[in-house]
Amino acid sequence: MHIKTTGWIALVGGMAGADIGVGWVDSAGALHFQDRYARNFSKPIIDSTTNDWIGLQGREENGWTAIQFKRLLETCDYMDVSIKTGTNIVIFAYGISDPDQRQSNGDISYHENRRGTRMIPLRSYDNPPPENTFDGLDSFDFRLNNYLLPSTDTTYYCKVFKIPSRFSTKRHAIGYKILVDPSSQDIVHHMTTYECNAAAEFDDAKLPEGVCDDHINQFSACLSNMANGWAVGGDHIVEYPEEVGYPVGGDFPVKYYMIQTHFDNAHLDSDRHDNSGIRFYIGEELRRYDLGYLTLGTESNPGAIVIPPQASEFVIDAFCTPKATEGGQKTTDEMCLQTFTYYPRMNDLFIGVSSLSAAAWLTVANSSSLTNVEVFKQWLHSIQWTPEVVAKWQQFHKNSSRLVRIIGGSVFETESLDTVPIYQDLITMTSCNTANHRTETFIFLLFIPLLMSI
Repeated sequence: MHIKTTGWIALVGGMAGADIGVGWVDSAGALHFQDRYARNFSKPIIDSTTNDWIGLQGREENGWTAIQFKRLLETCDYMDVSIKTGTNIVIFAYGISDPDQRQSNGDISYHENRRGTRMIPLRSYDNPPPENTFDGLDSFDFRLNNYLLPSTDTTYYCKVFKIPSRFSTKRHAIGYKILVDPSSQDIVHHMTTYECNAAAEFDDAKLPEGVCDDHINQFSACLSNMANGWAVGGDHIVEYPEEVGYPVGGDFPVKYYMIQTHFDNAHLDSDRHDNSGIRFYIGEELRRYDLGYLTLGTESNPGAIVIPPQASEFVIDAFCTPKATEGGQKTTDEMCLQTFTYYPRMNDLFIGVSSLSAAAWLTVANSSSLTNVEVFKQWLHSIQWTPEVVAKWQQFHKNSSRLVRIIGGSVFETESLDTVPIYQDLITMTSCNTANHRTETFIFLLFIPLLMSI
C-alpha cells in the first residue's frame, strides 16, 4: 500500500465486522503492523485470537508511506474475513500522524474523510498469469480513439470494430488483456466486447460509434452475444485453458465486434478523454475446442429488479427455460447477470434472461405507470417502504408470472411462465473443518500509486 501520508494507513472492509490491518513507519524507520477487528462503527480493537496480518517492510519518503505485508487466504478466525476467489471489496483509510505509542497498542486517530475503496481480485495476485506468456505472439487491439466524455454521471459508449483482414484463415485467440487508459482508471466501470451478427453490414470506412442509446439502431446487430467482458475488480490479463481458444477470422462467421464501455463519471468531470480497449493474443496453432459465452440472469431494468430500500434481505429469482439448453445501468442501479465461459461453443444459445410479466405488474400498478420507464421509476420511488410493504413485495416477486427471453444466433424466442419452478439453494460448504487449512498459501500484497489518496 502506497499513500501520501506520514501517519498510519489501513486496509479494511466495510467497517462493522471488518478484518483490518493497520501499519505505520515510526521516526526511526521501524515498521509497525497490527491485526485489528471492528465490532461495530467504533475504533477497531486488536484481534485477540490470532495475528494473521504480517508486515514485511515499509518506508517513508517525501511525505509518502509505503508498506508491504501478507496474510493467509483462509485463517478460520472469526475476527478475520476470508479472501475468496473472485472480486474482493477493499476499503482503505489513513491518518495524518502515527498512533500514540504512549498508550496501549497505540491510539489510532479517526480517519475522517481520508478513505477510499477498490474492488480487487486478491487471489489473482497469488498466482497471476505472466504477461510474457504471450511474448512473440501475433495480437490485435480494439481501442477507443481519444473519446471525449460528456460531463454526465453515466455514459455507455459503443464503438464497432472489424477483425483485421490478415486473418484469412481461422485462428484461435488464447488470451486477452484489458487496456484501461491510465488516466481513466477512476471512471471506467466496465467494458463488454460483443459479437455482431454474421449478417451485419457496415461501412468499413466509417464504422459506427457514439453514445449507445443515441444510436441504438446502428448497434442493434451487436448486442446479443459476448466475446468477453471486464469490470472493476476483474483480472486485466486472462489466459484460456490450453485445449480451448476463441475463434477469429477465416470461416468463423463473426467479422465485426462492438465494445461497450461504461463510464462512471461521478464528479461530472469535463475534458476527460479515454483510449481504453482490449488486446487479443493469437496462438500459433488451432486448439481442440472453440470457446463461447453464455449469459443468464435478469433483465437490467425496473421490470425485472426492484429491491426495496433498507431491506436486509430480498430474493429475486432468475429463470431460463430448459428448452434453451436443448440445443439499470448506472453503478447505483441493480444488475444481476452471470456470464459463463464454456466449451465447446454453441452457436444457437447466447442469452437466457427473465423479468416479471406485464400481467404481473398490472396487479400492483395502473396501466399508465407502465407505459413509460421514467413514470414507472417515479411510481416505485413514491412507495412508502415499510417492513410490511417489503414483505408483501417479496411475495409478489416470488409468486408472479415471468417472461423469459432466449437469444442465440438466429434464435429469438420468448416464453411465459406462470410460476418459477421450485428449487433448493446450493448449500455452501465450510472451508474451516480442520487446522490444516491454516497452512494455505500466503498472499503477498503490494499496492502502489493506484491506491493513492482520493
